[in-house]
Amino acid sequence: MAGPAAYDGAMTATVGILLAVCGVVIGFLVGRRTVRRRTASARRPVAPGPTLADLLQRAFRTTEQGLAVLSRHGDVVLHNPRAEVLGVVGENRADRRAVAAAERVHGESGPLEVDLSPLDRRGRRPASVHARVRPLGDGFVLVEAVDTSEAVRLEATRRDFVANVSHELKTPVGAMGLLAEAVLDAADDPEAVRRFGTKIVEESTRMGNLVTELIALSRLTGAERLPEMHTVEIDEVVDEALARTRLSAESADIAFIVDEPSGLTVQGDRTLLVTALSNLLDNAIAYSPPSSSVSVTRRRSGDWVEIAVTDRGIGIAPEHQERVFERFFRVDPARSRATGGTGLGLAIVKHVLANHGGEVRLWSRLGTGSTFTMRLPADPASRRADEQPAQPAAVGGTP
Repeated sequence: MAGPAAYDGAMTATVGILLAVCGVVIGFLVGRRTVRRRTASARRPVAPGPTLADLLQRAFRTTEQGLAVLSRHGDVVLHNPRAEVLGVVGENRADRRAVAAAERVHGESGPLEVDLSPLDRRGRRPASVHARVRPLGDGFVLVEAVDTSEAVRLEATRRDFVANVSHELKTPVGAMGLLAEAVLDAADDPEAVRRFGTKIVEESTRMGNLVTELIALSRLTGAERLPEMHTVEIDEVVDEALARTRLSAESADIAFIVDEPSGLTVQGDRTLLVTALSNLLDNAIAYSPPSSSVSVTRRRSGDWVEIAVTDRGIGIAPEHQERVFERFFRVDPARSRATGGTGLGLAIVKHVLANHGGEVRLWSRLGTGSTFTMRLPADPASRRADEQPAQPAAVGGTP
């Protein structure tokens, strides 16, 4: 008769065997299920991705360069849409200048630069197109064309600017040289020395103002980083600009008419905004007759804050109104020179407003006067004021 110990041992062995069998069965079932899943996954179709050829084709068609592959005989084998826009290919035929360059590339076995600018300026093609033609081997060449219109325009602007600066600086420098000679010749005449000396000071001041404004304009139009924007009180800008120009206004017998404080604010650089408004006030004073007035008004119009400067001067002819913001342009050169103007004030105003995301507008009528309006994006925190258009006092018409 078996004892309790033998019974317990038998039960333990039986349980161990059952657990082992269960483990084998479970392992078999899990393994079989895994195999089925892998088999099903292998049979399931996989969504095909783009091939390398597809990606190359996409890159070829979407690049900003005009690309065209030409055969040995100048036939267009392949081109992208940009090549048609730039005029490299038209009606499936390559520009004859590109074909001629391709023939030279075959003979010289080296890349060539070629000007593909349109010979006929009609149409919407870019004004300047530059291309590089290089061999691909096996009798094929690649034409790579780019739009260089902006670079050409900037270079022309730079040349004009240098020429204008040279001309403007030559005038005061030449005047000071002649006046210095006059002072030497009149060394025995104290009154003449005093008179010529005063004119030398005036010309040197004018040249100094010109250089200062050229530096300011170069900062606004160049690569120099502008100051960071801060919340600017429009009323403070108006007050400071009026303080800067009050002496000039009193000397010219011009009175300022200013509206009530508005409480408006904008995001910007206070120094630049004061400079822009001061330039508008100086311009209004210079072109206003004695014993007249210049009005300054401010308001909010929708999403814009506007500061308007209105004079009762000679006005600006319609054909000149687009050009008054150009560098060195003067409506009345003789009058501007007499007042010491540099011809850069309105150009600076235009660039200051552009750098603030705004604009400057002009309304003018000959014999009546002009209104220059600085428009700036309103600060969302600024309270809304009356949005009815502000009318310039004592000036006919509506700006």
